[in-house]
This record gives sequence, structure tokens and C-alpha cells, in this order.
Amino acid sequence: MRDALKIEGVAGFRQLAGQHVAVSDWLSITQQRIDTFADATDDHQWIHVDAERCARESPYGATVAHGFLTLSLLPALLQGALAMSGIRMAINYGLNKVRFPAPVPVNSRLRVRLDILTVDDLPEGAQVNWAVTMEREGDSKPVCVAEFLMRCYP
Repeated sequence: MRDALKIEGVAGFRQLAGQHVAVSDWLSITQQRIDTFADATDDHQWIHVDAERCARESPYGATVAHGFLTLSLLPALLQGALAMSGIRMAINYGLNKVRFPAPVPVNSRLRVRLDILTVDDLPEGAQVNWAVTMEREGDSKPVCVAEFLMRCYP
């Protein structure tokens, strides 16, 4: 497990604007994780949960994670890559762009690369616009690219 990048308050985010900031540790995508997400979202499409059918009919030969499962792992991966201090509260404000350029077959390992695009002042804090690139181990094509907005309040 790598050391998390320490960011001190809103000023720490401002100092990192326009820079590559961190890379998370790898996280495994098991069938249990996929099935649990399918149950939580009522999305039981066969490409996610039916291993036998995938072996016969899917171009991937195995089940694949939901795109939204991949995206939903962003907060956990971000939290593992960063250690924020001087921030009372950080909230997910939303996304500007999201794409899923490549599939995530079961038993893949993912990590995220984090760049800070901009840091904009808010009346009581700041909005951090992250460029997020989620990678699958052994594949050069990203599995998710997004602009993620996080609001930070000191």
C-alpha cells in the first residue's frame, strides 16, 4: 500500500491545480462485488451476472463489471490516495463528463490516476475539478475517464 498524498486545506488544493496529483493502489473486481452491485441497483443484465452465458455468448468470455460500479469506486480510490487535513467536509458535487472506453472483466484490478484541473473559490470553501483516469492492470486503454467535482469546506 502506497502512502497517501497529504493535502493541507483548500490552499493545498490550490497549490496542486493543473498538476498530476496521485495514483491509487489497485482494487480487485470480484464476482461477489459485481453481484452485490447488481443486487443494490437491480441491474442483473446477464453480461454482469451470468458467467456461463458470458462464456458462450459474450465477446469478453467472462462477466464484466457495470460501468456505474466502476465509477462508484472513485470515492474509495480517491480516499485511499489522498490524506486531507484542514477540511471539515468534502462532498461529491457531481460529474461533468464520464466515459467507459473499455470493459472491466471479472477479476480485474483497477486503480485511478488523479489530476487537479482547477480549484474554484466558493463562498465558504472551494470546488476542485478532478481529471480522473481509471486503469485496468495490464491494459493500456482506460476503463473510465471523468471530470469529477468535489466541494471542500474548511
